[in-house]
Amino acid sequence: MAAEVLAAIAREEDLNGRIRRNVMDTRRAVSFMMRSRLLNAEQFEEARQILRDIDSLDSHTTFLFDKINFLMNATVGFININQNKIIKIFSVASVALLPPTLIASIYGMNFQAMPELNWRYGYPFAIALMVASVAAPFIYFRRKGWLR
Repeated sequence: MAAEVLAAIAREEDLNGRIRRNVMDTRRAVSFMMRSRLLNAEQFEEARQILRDIDSLDSHTTFLFDKINFLMNATVGFININQNKIIKIFSVASVALLPPTLIASIYGMNFQAMPELNWRYGYPFAIALMVASVAAPFIYFRRKGWLR
């Protein structure tokens, strides 16, 4: 969707650029004809009117160019905002899942001097500690409003 919008805006910008280039070329040609003194008075007045029309077209294409740039910047801004939201969610998930990974790796070392290993509730304690270490960051981030 966003790629289609950006492509459409880019096509419009390219078309506007070609129109501006053609208007500029026409202005140069009419100005050259006026300076060359090859035109009679009536043709000279018509050429002057054409130059006024070209000036109004030039200001309109400038307006369109600015509008297209605004749309392009707005679209890129929205894409960046959405990407930032996705990255933020991945960051929160990685921060939340880091403590249980640490706990599991420590209990996976199988040291002899770990009193929890012989304790009847050692395994449920480790699991509860892992769940709590996941829940705590999620609760914190939710209260901060980072998960919205």
